[in-house]
Amino acid sequence: MSRAIRTTVLIVLGLIWLLPVYLLVINAAKSPLTFTTAESWRPTDFSLFANIGEAMRLSGLADSVVSTLIYAIVSPAIAVAVGAAAGFAIVALKLRHGFAWFVAIFGGTVFPIQMILLPMFDAYSRVGIFDSKLGMVIVYTAISIPFSAFVMRNFFTGIAHNVFEASVLDGASTWRIFYRVYLPMASSALVAVFILQATFIWNDFLLGLVLSQSDTVRPIVTTLAGMQSTYGGAQMSVVLAGGLLVSLPTVILFLFTQKFFARGLALGQY
Repeated sequence: MSRAIRTTVLIVLGLIWLLPVYLLVINAAKSPLTFTTAESWRPTDFSLFANIGEAMRLSGLADSVVSTLIYAIVSPAIAVAVGAAAGFAIVALKLRHGFAWFVAIFGGTVFPIQMILLPMFDAYSRVGIFDSKLGMVIVYTAISIPFSAFVMRNFFTGIAHNVFEASVLDGASTWRIFYRVYLPMASSALVAVFILQATFIWNDFLLGLVLSQSDTVRPIVTTLAGMQSTYGGAQMSVVLAGGLLVSLPTVILFLFTQKFFARGLALGQY
């Protein structure tokens, strides 16, 4: 009986979770000429692909997709590498004052990002990297490193120090131990951190709004928000189609990497 109750509860929760997806899809598929909020629950016609094409044409989403792909791949990759190196140095190399270094790295997440937006905007303007892909990669990498270091440090703590000592006795260099021993053990955790950071960057709105202004640099969610404010009202189905298009890459990413992600959640196993 308890199993039946659990199954029923999970089905109900699943339907509740899928309800916004249903509303997004059916309203994104409606023609702008027939879209009304009074019939938002009922599908009427199918103009999804035409709406997606219109969204791409009106908002410059194509340029934003390319830019956001760069940010969501390059920045998490750098952050994961730096975080893994920091975790390895603190745990395996027993870096002097290692915990203090860890606190210094992770301490960057203590303050809300809204507190540093104005000084960051001023600094970016002064050094000439405002509204540039390089500037966006730098800021996304910087905010991704603390979490990466946190996860990798915890993961490496679960690896016996005897592994490092045995590798040293075999004549392996520090770099070789890190690259050939520790990183393969941590592959699931590395993928999990990369997925989480890539998803965060793909869905970012605030940093893109403050540090960029052109369609070729702005992240895709910021571009979509600008499209909503400019082409709202009668064109809402086009905006929803753009939102559906924006959400697909992260869904596909999770579907293809869910095994690595599930393993990465068990940080102490390798």
